[in-house]
Parts: sequence; C-alpha cells; structure tokens
Amino acid sequence: MGIQKDVGRAFKLVKDAMASRKAKTLLAGRLASREPLPRNHFTIAVYFADGPVNMYQMRQWYKPLLKLAETWPVLVLSRTGGGSLKLLKESPLPVAHVRSVRDLENVIHDQNIHIVFYVNQNPRNFQMMRYGRMWHVFINHGESDKMYMVTNQFKAYDYSLVAGQAALSRLNRVLWDYDFDKRAIPIGRPQADHFSGPLPYTPDSRQVVLYAPTWEGDRPAAAYGSIVTHGVALVTALLRTGTHRVIYRPHPRSGVVDHEYGAANKRIVAAIEAANAKDPAAQHIYDTGPNLGWQLSAADVAIVDISAMVYDRLAAGKPLMITRPVDPSALIDTSGYLSDCEWLDASATEGIAGALDALKNNTTAAARLDSWVQHYFGDTTPGAATARLHAAVAGLMTEWDRHAVLHAGDGLFDIPDPDSVDVPES
Repeated sequence: MGIQKDVGRAFKLVKDAMASRKAKTLLAGRLASREPLPRNHFTIAVYFADGPVNMYQMRQWYKPLLKLAETWPVLVLSRTGGGSLKLLKESPLPVAHVRSVRDLENVIHDQNIHIVFYVNQNPRNFQMMRYGRMWHVFINHGESDKMYMVTNQFKAYDYSLVAGQAALSRLNRVLWDYDFDKRAIPIGRPQADHFSGPLPYTPDSRQVVLYAPTWEGDRPAAAYGSIVTHGVALVTALLRTGTHRVIYRPHPRSGVVDHEYGAANKRIVAAIEAANAKDPAAQHIYDTGPNLGWQLSAADVAIVDISAMVYDRLAAGKPLMITRPVDPSALIDTSGYLSDCEWLDASATEGIAGALDALKNNTTAAARLDSWVQHYFGDTTPGAATARLHAAVAGLMTEWDRHAVLHAGDGLFDIPDPDSVDVPES
C-alpha cells in the first residue's frame, strides 16, 4: 500500500511539473504577443495572488470593476503563472503578470496607482501592502456571517468596503479598537446590479431550484458543505418529480480535501446527466460557468450552504433555504440572518418537494426576508449599490489628492525606479 501511494505521488509530481512547464510556455507566448500596457494610465489596481482554483473571487468583481474603470482605469496585478494565464484569457480588465517583487515594482513605477483592491486574505498581500503612498482597500469576495468576515486581518487595510449594517455590527461586535465608522464603508452588493444573462434553458412551468453548495472546508469549524449530507438525496428527489428544474452549481473547490465529498459531487452530476437523457425537456443544469448572476435571479428558490452564496441570493431578494450543517463543530453565527432563516435539515431532504411548496406559500417568511435584505444590503434598487461603490471610490480619490498636496515636495510620493534600488526577486 505504501509503495502504491509513493508511485501515485511521484506520478502526480511529474504530471504537475509537465502542466506547469506547459502553462509557463503558454503564458510567455500570450505576454509576448500583446501590446505593452500604457504607462501612467491606471489609477486603481486589483491585487490577486492566487491561482485558477480561486478565480471565482475575481470573477464576481469583473462587471462592477469594468463599470468603475470607465471613470478610473483599473489594472489587475496577478502574481501566479496559472492565475495570470486564466486572467489573460477571460478578464475584461487589463492584466499585469507580476511574478516577482521586481515585476511588481516595475508596474508601480510605471503607473499612477492611488487605490489597491484586495479580494481575499492571501499572505502575499503583504508584499503589496508595503507601499504607503496608496490606499489599500479590502473588498472581499462576498458577504456572509462566516468567521472569515470578522478576521482581525481587516485592521491591516486602510479601508474595507462592506455590504451594509450587518457587516458594520459584526465588525464592531468582534474586533477590538477597530474604527469601523471611518475604515469600513458600506456599499451594498454592486454585483447584484449585474445579476443577469442568457438562460441555458427554455423557461416553462417547472419550478427552478438552484442548489449551490460550498466546499467541504478544511477544518470542523468550517464544515458547511452539504453535498454528502444533503445534496445527493435532495437532488435525486427533485429529479424524480418531473415538475422541477435543478441548477446545480457546486463550489470550484468541492472535493479538494475530502475524497468522499468529491465522489458525491460526481454522483450528482451523473444523476443530472441521466435525468436529462431520460427527459430532454427537463433541461437540468450542471453549472460550472465563470459567471454568477443569472442563476441567482432566475431561480424560483435557492438551496445553499452557509457561505457567501446565502447573501448573494439574499441580495437578489428571492426565496432561499439554508442547509443545516450536520457536524456539530461547524460554527453558526445566529446573531444575524441565520437566526431567522429557513433551515433544511439533512433528514428532510427526501421530502424537499413538499418543503419547497410550503415555502412558496409562506407570506410571513417573505416579509421577514425583505427586512433582512435591508439589514444586510441597504437600498437594493437597481443601480443603488453601484452608485455607492463609485461614491466610496470618489471619496478615497479625493482623500488621496489631499494627502498628495499636503506632502508635495517632501519626496514621500516619489516611487523609485526599481533599477536604481536593490529590489528582491520574489
């Protein structure tokens, strides 16, 4: 058994090395064939130090940032080869591959960056945060009541753009000596202004159910994933009714830690394929597309795990159910929406059709939902969150200008030429 594992590991190392070499060649070709980035042009940077597996964190910001770039040009700074290759292929925003610190220095020297956005808490963020003549702003990759949303790492950034009153209350409750009145700026959920897109099915009388589970988590406290405990049973039950259409959108990291979780995911995919083969008119969807939006607005009801998907759906203001974690170690913040949501226990998954009918006719639940939407996101009128995002950025730009004038002539705002100083390579 040990020899078998060693052979497997060796094979994986060789396979990964070959894939890495191929990716480097492709990336070099793409970079060589494109036009150089214009100098002294970009005023906002989005720093992304992750690879393709976490690309979902960037994708949800494409449309809001593209709109923002109409006023303030935006450049994505990508640190990994795999991430850069993916971004160069799909990002609507310009991308700079900055593998080394020297590469990063070169771009900073060539541009006029006032604001740097961060979509996650990658440790390599600190290689960018060493620069003090720009605002470092955490924009996150979602809104939720997970413990990630109250990490003390918020204090590392000059400012954070948060969703609304729920986020402000959460930070004030957990973080010590954090000036959330100044440093946390509520903007709503600008992504919700772009929850649209062509449907991959023909609408009919079927009730459309979005099932969007998260991954299994890397520790018991974050064991929110439901594919094993809820998913197989509930999807199987819905596929049998003939009156439902399932949109299955699992987290991209599903199965990376737990083999059983990955196997359950494959069973669901196979069941959807079999159901469509039996009844092509059902048009059930296994969704792995890069864009998230139409799924949230088109589904009649959503079933999601404790994750940012809860709050993305909440921003859409439409019915949803939350899977209750089976692992008793999973932390659940019951001070917010999760104290008043519609829970789905694992034992109730086979009767999911009846539960969905009951939710559809529950006017009290609908009224409570509206109240929570206001608490988490404020005004959700189309365009309101986008306007708040632009106002926040305008305020930071004005503040940057004030500091630039205040320190004019003292040399503090001079970004040195990396060729004239000793810059580390990594």
